[in-house]
Amino acid sequence: MGSIDLQQPLVVGPEISTISDDTRLQQLGYKQELNRGLSAIANFAVTFSIISVLTGLTTMFNMGLTYGGPVTMVYGWPIVGFMTMMVGLSMAEICSAFPTSGGLYFWSARLCGNRWGAFASWLTGWFNIVGQWAVTTSVDFSLAQLIQVIILLSTGGKNGGGYEASKYVVMGLHGGLLLTHALLNSLPISCLSFLGQIAAAWNVAGVFVLMILVPLVAKERASAEFVFTHFNTDNGEGIKSIIYIFVLGLLMSQYTILGYDASAHMTEETKNADKNGPKGIISAIVISIIVGWGYIVGISFAVTDIPYLLSSENDAGGYAIAEVFYLAFKSRYGNGTGGIVCLCIVAMAVFFCGMSSMTSNSRMAYAFSRDGAMPFSSVWQKVNKQEIPINAVWVSAFISFCMALTSLGSLVAFEAMVSIATIGLYISYALPIFFRVTVARKSFVPGPFNLGQYGILVGWIAVAWVITISLLFSLPVAFPINTETLNYTPIAVGGLLILITSSWFFSARYWFKGPHKNVGV
Repeated sequence: MGSIDLQQPLVVGPEISTISDDTRLQQLGYKQELNRGLSAIANFAVTFSIISVLTGLTTMFNMGLTYGGPVTMVYGWPIVGFMTMMVGLSMAEICSAFPTSGGLYFWSARLCGNRWGAFASWLTGWFNIVGQWAVTTSVDFSLAQLIQVIILLSTGGKNGGGYEASKYVVMGLHGGLLLTHALLNSLPISCLSFLGQIAAAWNVAGVFVLMILVPLVAKERASAEFVFTHFNTDNGEGIKSIIYIFVLGLLMSQYTILGYDASAHMTEETKNADKNGPKGIISAIVISIIVGWGYIVGISFAVTDIPYLLSSENDAGGYAIAEVFYLAFKSRYGNGTGGIVCLCIVAMAVFFCGMSSMTSNSRMAYAFSRDGAMPFSSVWQKVNKQEIPINAVWVSAFISFCMALTSLGSLVAFEAMVSIATIGLYISYALPIFFRVTVARKSFVPGPFNLGQYGILVGWIAVAWVITISLLFSLPVAFPINTETLNYTPIAVGGLLILITSSWFFSARYWFKGPHKNVGV
């Protein structure tokens, strides 16, 4: 099995439309092993389900309320959305040129050429795959916590003696969810495609139902002035600077619009991948920005008492958006049953998000193993009779479970580990874009989708934004700084960087030569 010649030119231009997906993949050095059954809509559906505005905005609503409240959420979302689109456009352009399941690490290898390609591939690939595992961990653990809140409210709420699950019960729920998602991802791609499209429809419908229904039933509603002009500085964290509070509040939005590299990882299962892969990335981001903003504005009209919503003494135990739903229906009908139903709608969206996240995980693990980068690669690259990378599915579930075990010892450690989900992934997004606008500025040959003369400009904006948000995620979120309030994100990400680079210099540089050809093997 030889290494791919990273300098080899590809067929481009008008001729590319006549080349089949399988032939295009062979040009990139791989044989077709996965079932290419996904349409453009199915590819989009997987990515849209991973971004899942219901998941990110619901689980991070406390942070948005704490740091700035309505103003940060309403105006911060389109700012983050626009800048994220710059990242997505740059990724879509590169995806069109190199439509493989490996996605970003393959792009980095190809863009850096034979001299630096292997190291660039190693660095990008490990940041990407660890980031993806952390995303799955975060999503399913958040769902386990949400289920616990639903049970709490269903049994009378915190103030009514409702059942509060222990951390071990939450961990058990997390394990059960990962098991369920692994079983679903063991199904043929046609089944996953169907479930993915249901998930996308559920997310869109769920947003519109909740953004209209919740403020409509609430007896007490916020004014338009509150929704569009109120800036919450009462964060209880010792932070008074308006600018500082605003930028911390942006983290809610940035955490939500994440995971759109999934369209790239699904390209070997997508028809017309060099066109539909980029379409999946861009359309998922655009639609998420639109429906997400509507969700933020709609729910904000049901927010009337921020300190109470954030208080651990409310019926939802401080889970702000759950309390918003619960109070809206309780004020109208005397009980919060309708609010619990609304939370179930959100929970189902989070469930679909976790399912799609594991789909993307497993394809990345399969591709990375196919190129020999993971321990026991020969095991994880195996494909079953249904053309599913079955072992990659189950190892992804197992690693995500192990990552969540840190929550049993310290939530601070768990949150630091999960922070890799955002920064780790965005670093892996920025690396190939950086290589495209620097070392490959003149040699990059675009595919059918390209940004033309604006490619370099958009690429630099994308790189600058990733650097900016990496710094934002590393800022202290409370003062004074001590062991309880310290933001461990830079330590976690720095530790990962040290592990990746040291493993390269002490071991991998002697045997990992970048993407391997498997055509004819």
